[in-house]
Amino acid sequence: MGSYSSHLSKIEDLHGIIQETGFSKAHICRLYDRFADLDKSETGKLSREDFQRIGELAVNPLGDRIINAFFPDDKQSLDFRSFIRILACFRPTVKDKYADPNAAEPINSRSNKLRFAFQLYDQDRDGIISRGELIQVLRMMLEAQVTEDQLESITDRTIQEADLDGDGAISFEEFRKSLENINLEHKMSIRFLQ
Repeated sequence: MGSYSSHLSKIEDLHGIIQETGFSKAHICRLYDRFADLDKSETGKLSREDFQRIGELAVNPLGDRIINAFFPDDKQSLDFRSFIRILACFRPTVKDKYADPNAAEPINSRSNKLRFAFQLYDQDRDGIISRGELIQVLRMMLEAQVTEDQLESITDRTIQEADLDGDGAISFEEFRKSLENINLEHKMSIRFLQ
């Protein structure tokens, strides 16, 4: 219990973080432990190299893209608040019938989960997923499982199905529409925090 209290006392604006992210004090304490474990230089900031030491990301074909999502605008380091804000996107959503309909969209909304996924594809951050960006991701995910011709065919078919305005690329709105029936809650939530 002492470790719990000492961790919480190190976190600046704990109440604000709770309100912003929806994490409980216990979750924040666990995430602070994880942050501190990753912070090998003990600077209170994480670098890309700190993330590259995470085994699950090292073996994930999209690991570099996931790491890049933690460092928007080419930031070189990440403080605890920024770290926890990004992880809050993966917090399971809970339907609250008493929620204020005029309140700001929660970090873990379906829309924010989709924005996170979209940026894994849209590497040049121009607001569209080009054919080249899509084929890169599919190549990483499918590796040697398909031939280059099959990969080209899958890419073309995906764009054809998702590209509603016929411009040869997938905008965020088209991406959102193409994933309307996908259960993002199941696919984009951190279950170990429950």
